[in-house]
Amino acid sequence: MSRIMTSTSPLAAQPDPSAVGRLGTIRRTGLSIGVATGLYGISFGALATASGLDVWQAMVLSAVMFTGGSQFAFIGVVGGGGSAIGAALAAVLLGIRNTLYGLVLAPSLPRTGVRGIARAHLTIDESAALAASGTTTEEKRAGFWAAGVWVYVFWNLFSLLGALAGQYVADPSAWGLDAAAAAAFIALLWPRLRSRDAVAIAVAAAVVALVTTPMLPAGLPVLAAAAVAVVAGLLPSSGRRAGGPPTRIISKEVPR
Repeated sequence: MSRIMTSTSPLAAQPDPSAVGRLGTIRRTGLSIGVATGLYGISFGALATASGLDVWQAMVLSAVMFTGGSQFAFIGVVGGGGSAIGAALAAVLLGIRNTLYGLVLAPSLPRTGVRGIARAHLTIDESAALAASGTTTEEKRAGFWAAGVWVYVFWNLFSLLGALAGQYVADPSAWGLDAAAAAAFIALLWPRLRSRDAVAIAVAAAVVALVTTPMLPAGLPVLAAAAVAVVAGLLPSSGRRAGGPPTRIISKEVPR
């Protein structure tokens, strides 16, 4: 019996080829996501230097803050003449979603030590989405690190290229770099507009932002638009029936 167990144990220790193939596919997907997302860094770097930041300030902001939506909001407020407090509030508001991602991913990823700190810094839309697409803990970890690390590398690399180029571009809008930020926000928002409630909230927030932009200092219209979503979340859900228990709404959205 011992000879049988000894002879079969190496076979049992061999990894599942299909599992190895899935991990390879996930890592390659993370690389492609990193390149595609990193290209937006060109727009950020150019707009950052055009807004009054020097190359080093733009790079520190990119490396330390490392959340595209918050970075674009920050330089948008600063470039529009807003205060540093308004810029910081807009950036923090858009970065709150990363905290929610971290809570969801906590069971599958390290939470302490150097790897825990790195995980917190690399928790962004792309890393969270690729991690969520995994079916096992190993796949979730592979997806998170692949997307997070490659996005960080390419985002900072292209941000540097954009910042250097931005010093020689008098009008970034002439190259369409200002539209790239808006396109990134739309790409982030569009997959979530899968219900009438979500569409209604998005439209209401857009109207509030348009109405308040001429009246409020730069940065505050973003906060006013976000307040629409907060108020909508506090209101009774449309899925509740009068006098009865709330109905269960099943989301059709799949991880990307």
